[in-house]
Amino acid sequence: MATLNAGVRRIVSAAKATVTAVTDSISTRSTRHRRRAVLAQQHRLHFDLICKAMDDPALAAVLDTYETQIPLEKQRQFLFANALYINAMYFHRIGAMNRAELYGHLRVMCQNEVFREYWEATRHHRKSLPENSEESTLGLMLDDLIQELADSDTDEWWVVGQPPEESP
Repeated sequence: MATLNAGVRRIVSAAKATVTAVTDSISTRSTRHRRRAVLAQQHRLHFDLICKAMDDPALAAVLDTYETQIPLEKQRQFLFANALYINAMYFHRIGAMNRAELYGHLRVMCQNEVFREYWEATRHHRKSLPENSEESTLGLMLDDLIQELADSDTDEWWVVGQPPEESP
């Protein structure tokens, strides 16, 4: 009888472990789904706010935190550059673009002089980011890419720089 009870306990224990594993798996997928939904909502809200600021100079003035005087038309271009950058970051965050693909996308964006001006004008904004944050890491990656493009002596900009390896 003791052997039977031990066998039943093992079966019950294995069943509990299986149920726990399945529950954890469902919970993890649910958490990822919720995180993606929150990111999507945040992205839509950010884009809506940027669009409003691009359309209304009074609202654009609220986002004027540059260290130098920037003409209104240039501010609108910077807001659009920010929207493009945040869009690329969003695709990376939801897993639609890995880090190497993001690098390639940003390399194309860096071909535009207005985008490079925007990036330089917002350099001081990135100083407040925690050093170990993903946004800080990606910002430094873009800083390095812009510098490599500026230092390059080739017209083949699409080969400049080394895309980062994916982090585990």
